[in-house]
Amino acid sequence: MYDLAIIGGGPAGYVAAEKAGARGLKTILFEKRELGGVCLNEGCIPTKTLLYSAKMYDHASGSKKYGVTAENVAFEYKKMADRKTKVVRKLVAGIKLKMEHNNVEVIKGEATIVGGDTSNITIACGGESYQTRNLLICTGSEAFVPPIPGAKENEAVLTNREMLALTQAPESLVVIGGGVIGMEFASLYNSLGVPVTVIEMLPEILGGLDKEISEALRAIYAKRGVKFNLRCKVTAIEGNTVHFTDADGDEQCVEGDKILMSVGRRATLDGFGLENIPVEAERGIKVNEYMQTTMPNVYAAGDVTGFSLLAHTASREGEVAVNHILGIDDKMEYNAIPGIVYTNPEVSGVGLTEDQATAQGIEYRLSKLPMTYAGRFVAENEGQTGLCKILSSPDGKVLGVHMLGNPSSEFICAACMAITNNLTVSDLKRTVFPHPTVSEILKEGLFEL
Repeated sequence: MYDLAIIGGGPAGYVAAEKAGARGLKTILFEKRELGGVCLNEGCIPTKTLLYSAKMYDHASGSKKYGVTAENVAFEYKKMADRKTKVVRKLVAGIKLKMEHNNVEVIKGEATIVGGDTSNITIACGGESYQTRNLLICTGSEAFVPPIPGAKENEAVLTNREMLALTQAPESLVVIGGGVIGMEFASLYNSLGVPVTVIEMLPEILGGLDKEISEALRAIYAKRGVKFNLRCKVTAIEGNTVHFTDADGDEQCVEGDKILMSVGRRATLDGFGLENIPVEAERGIKVNEYMQTTMPNVYAAGDVTGFSLLAHTASREGEVAVNHILGIDDKMEYNAIPGIVYTNPEVSGVGLTEDQATAQGIEYRLSKLPMTYAGRFVAENEGQTGLCKILSSPDGKVLGVHMLGNPSSEFICAACMAITNNLTVSDLKRTVFPHPTVSEILKEGLFEL
């Protein structure tokens, strides 16, 4: 009998397993592919590895701005792809070592929930049967391919999984969906000189993030040659040709060597016997603030809840679930979940945007500064301005921080901690920021509030 069984070895599953094993719970983890899940094997890590190579190419190509001459700058996509694979394998091996170190039993195979009650749940895998007191479901999500005529069984149409398996850059790329995944691939291939066209249904790319920053990022990439078609709906795909109606209702089409389908992801709810236990699920498994489902000894974390499809959210949800099993007072909160877009320049944000505050009737004060107020940003980002926006309540609590500029992803956590701990502008003003760092932009912005 196990204390905890986990189905799915992604960021929610392996973090939960590590914590449970370290605290003495007899833990078993089922994963049908590789440990690390989508994030490590076909999402976060491989894309960021390729994007870093593209950023290095950008730096080398533009080095004259910094007084450095580099001749015959070129890239080898096959070597970029090989390095990506090496990085992924190294990190997967690291997770395996963590599981061994914390006495977590790992079973590679497709697990199926056979049934159970509030004291005992039965799971089948590879012809064997396993009993557990508690179950944590972390089956993740899958790329959604809408029912567009010609989209399925079309070799030109790829999801992020197939894009990351390429060993050579496409001759041209059409991106359907201007969200985070779409824009990161657009950034990658634009840096490598590939003609890129983005088709988005909404009025702006990166829906849900700060609108002003999204618009500024789009302007940067438009200047670099990316073609954007906003308020457009794809109607059909014929071979390498994407047909769509534009904002005026006119029929348009564009061709691409490859077509990336990046219109979102859906929780994986089928194929592991969820129907065999009394758990509520629609677009995702319904959970409470402790990540419990409607069956008290069954928990769910990560993309399978259909709420916040981010790796760092999943990891935290897995921790909360294990803490509840251990009797530790903890609960999941979503008011300080950071969102990052690893384009060049990066977009980073946490908390309320202006639009969200307005929609919720929340009064706010706004500070808005170019990133050039930070000396190190000027030193390292020739010709760029960037943007930092800080929202605070009338009584001084930090409500949201949103930035455009490198390397904002590395210090957005300071804003996350401020919101999580209800810190005020006055609290942060008393904090000593190291100089010179780009993070000082936060301190500069505070003086405007």
